[in-house]
Amino acid sequence: MLDEKLLSINQVTVLRQWSLPETIEGLARHGLSAISVWREKLHETGVDEAARMLDDHAMTVTGLCFAGMITSPDAAEAEKARDDVRRALDEAAAIKAGCLVFVAGGVDPRDKDLASTRARARDGVAALVPHARAAGVRIALEPLHPMICANRSVISSVGIANDWCDAIDAEDVLGIAVDTYAVWWDPHLEAEIGRAGKRICAFHINDWLADTRDLRLDRGMMGDGVIDIPRIRRWVEAAGYRGFNEVEIFSERNWWKRDPVEVVDTCIERYRNFV
Repeated sequence: MLDEKLLSINQVTVLRQWSLPETIEGLARHGLSAISVWREKLHETGVDEAARMLDDHAMTVTGLCFAGMITSPDAAEAEKARDDVRRALDEAAAIKAGCLVFVAGGVDPRDKDLASTRARARDGVAALVPHARAAGVRIALEPLHPMICANRSVISSVGIANDWCDAIDAEDVLGIAVDTYAVWWDPHLEAEIGRAGKRICAFHINDWLADTRDLRLDRGMMGDGVIDIPRIRRWVEAAGYRGFNEVEIFSERNWWKRDPVEVVDTCIERYRNFV
């Protein structure tokens, strides 16, 4: 049965309307107590001030989004990107985030070798494990839709994320973020969610619009698209996930243009009826 106390709002859902302090205060006014923090907004506010505000409002931080993009074939560029992930892990620890959402990066035009890019990025994640352990923060590998494999992430399915977790063998600090928008299409999704089990450390909810106009920035509110969200939620729960259901909507066309109070009200209403 759906637990309304497990609703979290990813800050990106009101990215264009509210700062981080405004988001914290706005969610609190709605009686919500869980947030996933968008990293750019965290930097605007400052980590120490954000941590204080989150504590003052007794907010559970379900995640810090995002870090990664470590697929460059240039060794110096790749190391610089990994250093940024290490900083993000420290930031996640400072705000007591449940995980750091990791977006691997795409295929570099200088390389064009998908297999070697995936292997290089997987090894890069393995190199980050000691810092994640020291920070006490879980890295959540987030599979993204295959259509953005070129520029966003070479982790294109939950199956690939599972394979990386198997290869790296760091179950204490390596997990998987399941995002309905990114994975709903996968014919192997139920089996791979079951295989992931307690690796699942974040569950993002949103919808795929039938007339989607942008592969990244035109996500739908739950109930407006074609995804059977309750079915995927049940699969995730059957696998052992007991965490928050996090609304994460990028929406140039619609929700970023709306009053943020209306957006949060709609998230709550749709959560009750379509999750």
